[in-house]
Amino acid sequence: MDWNTEHLILLLIPIISALVGWATNYLAVKMMFYPISFVGIKPFFGWQGLIPMKRKEMAEIEVDLVLGKLLSVQELASRLEPDKLTFSIQRRLNQVIRRIVNDVMQESAPALWASIPVQGKNLVYKRIEADMPNVVHKMVEDFKHNVDEILDIKELVVNHLVENPELINEIFLKSGEKEFPFIERSGLYFGFLFGIPTMVFWYFYQAWWILPLGGLLVGYLTNWIAIKIIFEPKRPINVFGLTIQGMFLKRQKEVSRVYADIVERKLINSRNITQSVLHGSGSEQLLELIELHVNDAIERYVAIAQPYFAIGVGSEKYFKMKERAARMIFDSSDKYLLYAYEYANQALQVGHDLCERLQALSPEDFESVLRPAYQADEWKLIVVGAILGMLAGFCQLYIMLV
Repeated sequence: MDWNTEHLILLLIPIISALVGWATNYLAVKMMFYPISFVGIKPFFGWQGLIPMKRKEMAEIEVDLVLGKLLSVQELASRLEPDKLTFSIQRRLNQVIRRIVNDVMQESAPALWASIPVQGKNLVYKRIEADMPNVVHKMVEDFKHNVDEILDIKELVVNHLVENPELINEIFLKSGEKEFPFIERSGLYFGFLFGIPTMVFWYFYQAWWILPLGGLLVGYLTNWIAIKIIFEPKRPINVFGLTIQGMFLKRQKEVSRVYADIVERKLINSRNITQSVLHGSGSEQLLELIELHVNDAIERYVAIAQPYFAIGVGSEKYFKMKERAARMIFDSSDKYLLYAYEYANQALQVGHDLCERLQALSPEDFESVLRPAYQADEWKLIVVGAILGMLAGFCQLYIMLV
């Protein structure tokens, strides 16, 4: 190898180090999020993105550190106005109630119901429909008072993120949409800088281990420094007229808007809340609440229409009729509550409130929006970067010696 070729290869060391730094940081970021499902042979030979893999633990951290403290279920429920909620669902609810009344009466008192003419049945329907706003109003007020037993916000968030791993990726990627590309680019810059001392050492002392060690240090340090720059320092520091602060923390207002928007659109919205209430751990409490008000309403209707109705039908059938009516109203909830989604989303104002409260957090508390969820596994990304850097160093050594 002639002198010029030798020095040209020598000068390539910082350039190769820059490429190594970029490649290791790029892979580190991708390995945080992808693949969403495990690829390989479980349990050790393969990989799954750190965030999708630990989405349950991360969802619990997000609720405990952020959503659980900033969003009060009681406060959200208090914003629902029974009259407006009733108005949004009334037309569809009336249709559902007519079907339920018809089915329950045919099952509980078929002969009596068949003997009532169409005009009489219409009077029954209208009497019930006229009373529905009153019944719904009472139900909504009771729901507000018992919302903590009926709606578990932690269960809602955790279950939804576990079932939709791509959503937790979206939360992190969009909230850190400027930080993660910086991590990738910074590997190029820092890799080049760290490659200069490696080049100098190699020039004076061409031991075989210098290039692998240099690659290891480049892979390790570029990842470590990039993470530090994103989150440190937490509070602004003035250095020679320049204000220095962690990149993520400096964008607190912007990140708050992005984060709150995703949470409102895809996580804590009226549709997901309804599904959690109807099918979550508090669904039995909701059914009990509905049974209470339906039983009360039926007692009033029967007392007006036919005082001896319960005796004529039989106490057992009468009890089952009330139970059946409450169960059918509960099971049909999806059919009429979906008409309240638009109103409920406007009334709850989840995104607006969450954004304001995130922006008001101290830098230390705001850091908990993203970092704690994967902080325990940051070392894995740094170590992977170091190993890949070392392997690149061995390849560089091979090129030098050939």
